[in-house]
Amino acid sequence: MAWNVVIAGGGFAGANAARELERLMPRQSARLVLVNDVNFLLYTPFLPEAAAGTLEPRHVVTPLREMLRRTYLRIGAIDAHDPAARTVELRTHEGETEELRYDQLLLALGSVSRVLPVPGLAEHAIGFKSLADAIWLRNHVVETLESANATEDPARRDELLTYVFVGGGYAGLEALAELQDFAADAMDNYPRARLHGMRWVLVEATDRVLPEIDPTLAEYALRELRGRGIDIRLGTTLEELTAETARLSTGETLATRTVVWTAGVTPHPSLKKLGVPLDDRGRVPVDEYLRVKGMDSVWAIGDCAAAPDPRGGVCPPTAQHAVRQGPVAARNIAAELGIGTARRFAYRGNAAFVNLGRYKAVGRIGKLTFRGFPAWWLARTYHMSQIPGIARKVRAVIDWTASLPFRRDISEVGSIGHPEPLRTELYEAGGTHRPVAVSTSDDN
Repeated sequence: MAWNVVIAGGGFAGANAARELERLMPRQSARLVLVNDVNFLLYTPFLPEAAAGTLEPRHVVTPLREMLRRTYLRIGAIDAHDPAARTVELRTHEGETEELRYDQLLLALGSVSRVLPVPGLAEHAIGFKSLADAIWLRNHVVETLESANATEDPARRDELLTYVFVGGGYAGLEALAELQDFAADAMDNYPRARLHGMRWVLVEATDRVLPEIDPTLAEYALRELRGRGIDIRLGTTLEELTAETARLSTGETLATRTVVWTAGVTPHPSLKKLGVPLDDRGRVPVDEYLRVKGMDSVWAIGDCAAAPDPRGGVCPPTAQHAVRQGPVAARNIAAELGIGTARRFAYRGNAAFVNLGRYKAVGRIGKLTFRGFPAWWLARTYHMSQIPGIARKVRAVIDWTASLPFRRDISEVGSIGHPEPLRTELYEAGGTHRPVAVSTSDDN
């Protein structure tokens, strides 16, 4: 009988664990099942470039079936777990359920945006965690430029051309920098909006940005962004949000139609239903071998796990840690099944890069720090080495090369993937690709 190994989650941690298990486990010795909600791995460090149009969206994802040769991919989610019976319940997008038996279970469910109880946040803000978020945000920025260029109302232009980002970590700064670069390039096509001018605001609750990197590099990033006219508010929080305003803890109310929430992540909430221990932050505590504490045959890695950091504390929820935890967990699962020997997780993060738009970045490799163009070039080189698959590497290089002599595309393609039903009355007010809504007010 083959061993049953179930992996919940196909992000950096889960996909790399599955690939390593394929390498370690002899054929027919194990049945590997990976459960994920989509059939691709998203290379999240490229989300800002996808949002800014530097990379084509399909080139920042890798089909899991291209990465994995022997793993049985199931689309859905694990939403129940019986540790005593060693079974989990798979639920598909159609609502069908199926019981899966396991001999070894690996939880790699990742994280979601950390949401705080800010009035209006859920209704009026957009996150920056998925490919859908990135593409929606790009289309939204183009729409605001179009509307601002057309309106005669200065107050409405203020709302449309003010963009607020909340959170000064990696995701917030990279998304803000890339989109501001994109909008600045696009402004040449919107003369009336250009005369009015844009306003980009970063709101950060602590007294510094980029707490994950060296303070001198964080200060350089701060100076670079402020030098581009970005208004950075440190020691400030978002207090309330409406469709047209954002109220800050300073008492100021900003007129805006765009608030991007990048204030950290939290472990996936579905962990609460899986019968595993959780710490005060909702993470699964694991030992140095990445085994869930107090449980047999259950492991956890990536953003959802509180894995011990060899330098002290727990590992931060970054891609570089998830990528390296996956193979270690796979080796330890194989050792549990009698193949090879177990290994402690001993990775010490020695490199960090933060892109700040075209040709600008800050970074660290060991004790060496870099800024400006050298950091940007090193960041590109590092990410190129990490993209799964030769085809995706080549496509990313082609996109980067093609973007050098040409301006970024400003087509608004928000209707893609949202086809209209076959009803001719939808087009009565005009429009073909995106029908204009029929007014419900009484015009008489």
